Amino acid sequence: MSTKADTPDFSDWQQIVSLFRQASAEGKDELLLRLLLTPDERESLIARVNIFHELLNGERSQRKISELLGVGVATITRGSNELKHHDAEIRDWLSEFLLKQQPKG
Repeated sequence: MSTKADTPDFSDWQQIVSLFRQASAEGKDELLLRLLLTPDERESLIARVNIFHELLNGERSQRKISELLGVGVATITRGSNELKHHDAEIRDWLSEFLLKQQPKG
């Protein structure tokens, strides 16, 4: 008989955030992401970052963003709806954060 409860060890979002923080502190954040995410999930994450970046930039319509990124308009709309759940301070932070991360070209 197992003494361990019949629940997963990792069942809380904050536990996962802590895993990423620890992996980052150890310089293993990329490794952890590669282990946890399939290639398709990694591509989806790249698309999601670009969706937020484009929406916050405000220069393109959702249809143009959809064409640019090769994702459906519904995917853009979901990203837009997610941004609406956050106040202007958070949206401004994300916009500035993403701008700072852009490759210099």
